[in-house]
Amino acid sequence: MHYVYVLRSVTADGLYIGYSANLRRRFTQHAEGGAFATSYRRPWKLIYYEAYTEQADALGRERYLKSGGGRRFLEVQLAHYLKKDPIRRKPLFTRMIYTHVLNKPKIGVKSPLD
Repeated sequence: MHYVYVLRSVTADGLYIGYSANLRRRFTQHAEGGAFATSYRRPWKLIYYEAYTEQADALGRERYLKSGGGRRFLEVQLAHYLKKDPIRRKPLFTRMIYTHVLNKPKIGVKSPLD
């Protein structure tokens, strides 16, 4: 089996999304500080995982969950958990607001979208 998982740092209150063919072994590595990317934010708590029979499917899902759409999916999927135990430091994903300047002839600024 191939797994995509989400860990939550108990101390730093951050999330880590990863892939492994052996989830128990990989979680032990994270917990013991053997994984460089997560060693400084220990201890970790496994809060979500998905299992796949094909490695390519799991790696594709990991890539998706690390994207903006995937983080929004996780926010919905874990809504009850996050409501009970919200992330204090920052939201699960950052929403970006795009604005543009409207055509303002008085100040001589023209929108690049016009």
